[in-house]
Amino acid sequence: MKAIALIPGCSVLALVTGLGFLPAHGQNAPAAPAPTPANAALAHVRNEFAFTVRTPYAKAAPLFGADAERAWAGDWNPKFLYPASPPLDVPGAVFEVKHGGHHATWVCTSFDLKTGHVQYVYVIGGALATLIDIHLTARDASSTLVEVAYERTALTPEANDHLRQMGESDRDSGREWQEQIDAYLKTASRD
Repeated sequence: MKAIALIPGCSVLALVTGLGFLPAHGQNAPAAPAPTPANAALAHVRNEFAFTVRTPYAKAAPLFGADAERAWAGDWNPKFLYPASPPLDVPGAVFEVKHGGHHATWVCTSFDLKTGHVQYVYVIGGALATLIDIHLTARDASSTLVEVAYERTALTPEANDHLRQMGESDRDSGREWQEQIDAYLKTASRD
């Protein structure tokens, strides 16, 4: 597993405080959670998929930024908190996304198009934490290999079943992503 890159100029303490894992300076720490039974382990799943985008690397790679993804990913509509105006696909970008009835806070931990590495971490408070690790490689002059790994960890035992269902769905996401990107590329080539 690759290490999560820190946001430039942001300490680990500031990052975990901002994501709600620790209280901000001057606030009282929350009461310790009640101990969970030994048999109530938190679920963790990892799933990978790969697909090929039929366009050159220079055109394909930027599509995996959160802002650029709006063009091909259906109802994907992140609300950028940083940088907000204009939203930019950069390391350290922070945005929120609705997931069902929940809000998730996302952080772009890597957006390096030279090396083909894009990575996000998001947290749905009280439910789960997710790492999405994307690697892009030029296959040839007109196609790009996309390899994606999802790692999900439940934050409470009550989230275990839902997390496992999400993991099952993750395995089949490659075909959906490829179809959505192919459809976008066909439309974009007509413009």
